[in-house]
Amino acid sequence: MKPLHRLTRLDRRLWALAWPLMLTNLTVPMLGLVDTAVLGHLPDPQYLGAVAVGANLFSILYWTFGFMRMGTTGLVAQAWGKRDEHEQVALLVRSLLLAVVIGLVLITFQKPLIHAGLSLMNPSAGVLELASEYAAIRIWSAPAVLCQYTLVGWLIGTQYSRGPMIMLVVANGVNLVLDVLFVTGFGWNSRGVAMATVIAEYGAALIGLAIVLRRMPEGQRMTRALIGTLADYLRILQVNRFIMVRTIALLLAFAFFTAQGARQGDAILAANAVLFTFLLVISNALDGFANAAEALIGEAVGRGSRRQFKRVFDTALRWSIWGALLLTALFVLGGQTLIGLLTNIEAVQINAWQYLPWVWLLPFTAVWGFLFDGVFIGATQTRAMQNTMLFAALGVYLPVWWLTTDWGNHGLWFAMISLMLARALSMGLVYLHFNRQGRWFRDKESR
Repeated sequence: MKPLHRLTRLDRRLWALAWPLMLTNLTVPMLGLVDTAVLGHLPDPQYLGAVAVGANLFSILYWTFGFMRMGTTGLVAQAWGKRDEHEQVALLVRSLLLAVVIGLVLITFQKPLIHAGLSLMNPSAGVLELASEYAAIRIWSAPAVLCQYTLVGWLIGTQYSRGPMIMLVVANGVNLVLDVLFVTGFGWNSRGVAMATVIAEYGAALIGLAIVLRRMPEGQRMTRALIGTLADYLRILQVNRFIMVRTIALLLAFAFFTAQGARQGDAILAANAVLFTFLLVISNALDGFANAAEALIGEAVGRGSRRQFKRVFDTALRWSIWGALLLTALFVLGGQTLIGLLTNIEAVQINAWQYLPWVWLLPFTAVWGFLFDGVFIGATQTRAMQNTMLFAALGVYLPVWWLTTDWGNHGLWFAMISLMLARALSMGLVYLHFNRQGRWFRDKESR
């Protein structure tokens, strides 16, 4: 690692974007850690299993529309690189309108969506009842969550990474306090976790909107032109449809993981929930560099600068590797202690300790895919993201799981590691191919 006094200007720019995003991202799994810790100390593991199943359902449901964050970042970053202020504001307005409409549609069709989602996960009867109650509350946060995605994407694209940090750290802090109050104070168990989350989601959206309004370019007023035409929305959807398919495939893989764990009993389900929280810590920490790369890669593509593109990738890659190394050390040295902090249920602890070594492999198998996601999003090469994810999920993850079913939960974790490696290798090959073909810039002038 370079000494601080030897960091290049690009190193400093990357870190200026990355560290607030890391802190922002880490508030998400930290919230999951608190949910797990609060529920993991209740006498019945069904509460922990219910939130694991319910939260997984909403990860699928909401992150199906994760393009509201990722697609917004890529398009806005390129407009930022071109110094096109009108386009930056227009993309914000149109994406927020899409977010509200989609959120209201999800609320309208909540019953069939929740029923179908929980049926696919196949939890035990006790967990199903609690998870249904949790989901019926969480669904009301849909418009707020999708607006958050848009606001965060816009702030990253305009290279103001402290905005997402402020909105999510404050909102998640409120969520943590309400978690403890509702669960341990009022005794609302998994229902209290859901209510705390809904309140925090609307708080985050309001904070984010206030930050964005203060960042508006001077002289920009709300006009009919900003709302745009059908063609403008089709352009957004053209980029985002590939991200949507990619995200659905990834989240279904995670849901399949949860469902297969549930088939092995509530103790395995709860243990996997604890360990999966560690995966969220890994992904959200390393995503700080990937998110920074999105903004800087998008800027490079907007400017048509191949030199800047390569330098951003090399810099983000170097810091991502260092991050993976530190996270590996954290879970090797402190994994058992963290498990003990999250739950005192002996059966869950024993199972989590047994499968902990798989978590040790995750940082270095997953880091490459996270970084390439940042590159492809910033360059709006979203079709490649979709295709490599489909290959990894359908061509590797499911066959590996099927071949290792006799290994039980070890086979399930081996399949997850294989998914991460398949994503990394396939995206790496596409990256090299696009470099040779000059596909990142298409008809843009290079410098």
